[in-house]
Amino acid sequence: MIRRSAREPSSFPIHLVLVVCAFIVLTPVAWTVAAGFRTQISLLMGSLTFSPIWANFQEVLFSKTSDFLLNYRNSIIVGVLSTVLCVAVATLAAFSLNRMRWRRWVVQVFLAWTLIFHMIPPVALASAWFTMARTVGLENTFTGLILAHAALNLPMAIWLMSVFIREVPRELEEAAIMDGATTPVLLWHVILPMIAPGLAATSILTFVFSWNEFAVALTLTMKQTATVPVAIAKYAQDFEIQYTQMAASAALAMIPALIVLLVAQRYIVKGLTQGAVK
Repeated sequence: MIRRSAREPSSFPIHLVLVVCAFIVLTPVAWTVAAGFRTQISLLMGSLTFSPIWANFQEVLFSKTSDFLLNYRNSIIVGVLSTVLCVAVATLAAFSLNRMRWRRWVVQVFLAWTLIFHMIPPVALASAWFTMARTVGLENTFTGLILAHAALNLPMAIWLMSVFIREVPRELEEAAIMDGATTPVLLWHVILPMIAPGLAATSILTFVFSWNEFAVALTLTMKQTATVPVAIAKYAQDFEIQYTQMAASAALAMIPALIVLLVAQRYIVKGLTQGAVK
């Protein structure tokens, strides 16, 4: 039998910390989902036991006064298209920054500016986005919101894709160029297959951030183009807050992100750790 060395640290404290962190993260989520199955009176009274009901989900999904399914469709359209646009531009920008003959200070200034832009809260830019969209006639359109979300997530995507492209061996690129590969062929057949996990991780994060964005979506959309976060906020009215319906819609809003994360979990882990270990 192999005995644990006296000097080997115990894993119990690490597991305990992980359990506590998981409890802190999952408790609000579980409370929100449970609130979707409660009546308004039961929730406000704070009773621990309750009889689950489906009325809140039926009201959110099938009520004649609810546009939640339309908002769901809008979020999927905006999330997918803004992710495709954002990741495509970020990949080209990262390739240019790391492989083209830019002066070093130009690259550093550009990356510093993207970091500063990413640190600005989206709500601080909401009025500017609305003014620009109205000037060019893109307010209350999917195009305006897609461009806004792509721009908001572009700094993060550029930084991530820069890390992944930087790790691609230059010898592979040089060999492809010697064989006569053009830049589009080099990107499609050499770079992209090498950074596929990183590409997946960046796409998933970009989609999740677009799905959850609220301030700019509230400013640029109206009833027919509103997204899920905007729809959830409508349950908080001047004279009444429909907590249980808000909780039900929030529970439904978690589904796409959970599906994406569960399906592509290994790609996220592999992609995010690709630049840390060679």
